[in-house]
Amino acid sequence: MSDFNSFIELLEKSRRIVVLTGAGVSTLSGIPDFRSSDGLYSKQFGHMNVESILDIDFFQAHPDVFYSWAKEYWYQMDKFQPCIIHRTLAKMEERGKLSEGIFTQNIDGLHQRAGSKKVYELHGSVREGYCMTCHSHYSYSFMADIVNKGAVPVCSHCGGLIKPDIVFYGENLNTTVLMRAENAFANADLAIVLGSSLVVNPAASLPYISARAGKDIVIVNRDSTYIDQYAVLRFTDLLDFFTRLSEYFG
Repeated sequence: MSDFNSFIELLEKSRRIVVLTGAGVSTLSGIPDFRSSDGLYSKQFGHMNVESILDIDFFQAHPDVFYSWAKEYWYQMDKFQPCIIHRTLAKMEERGKLSEGIFTQNIDGLHQRAGSKKVYELHGSVREGYCMTCHSHYSYSFMADIVNKGAVPVCSHCGGLIKPDIVFYGENLNTTVLMRAENAFANADLAIVLGSSLVVNPAASLPYISARAGKDIVIVNRDSTYIDQYAVLRFTDLLDFFTRLSEYFG
């Protein structure tokens, strides 16, 4: 365990700070991650691999299968609350210690519910959806109501398939959000990686932009990452780290 006081010194001297959050952050809210031994990818759905269900071509061909799977995981969000990490990051932003914002791989909207304003969702969000034919937008509550009844949400204007506003396999990330992320990680004095094993690109490459620019990187993640060798500080216990950071911010 690296020295927490060293982190506080780094935090206080850094003027521009950016954060990348992954699924490990939301596991403390009770939302399962993807890649751990008991994560979503470790469980099959029927005879199907979950990664296959999250492919855009599969979604368009079999939206009923996707929504049957998603019903249990992504359309029960009211059951989950922001955890100490979400709340402390919101407090950091409020205190002016998160100027470049939070870039998250998570789609659950918990950062916003905790009060964070500068949140950029790299993989989109289940908080809304849109018709793939006429692009009408739909709220989470509209979609959840239909999905939890075992049906597929379709557009009330044209009857087209409604897709959650998340990035499926086979789709590109939002270019504007990605460019903003690349600039933030290039220009921040301090980049903090939280709860991400950094295996899914292009999000995983963001801390390397900071490393290449000679910036300070701090990683808080249970498992090792490819960027560990570039980190000035490395912690493994998110809950312990944020319990102390929460106390520091009062």
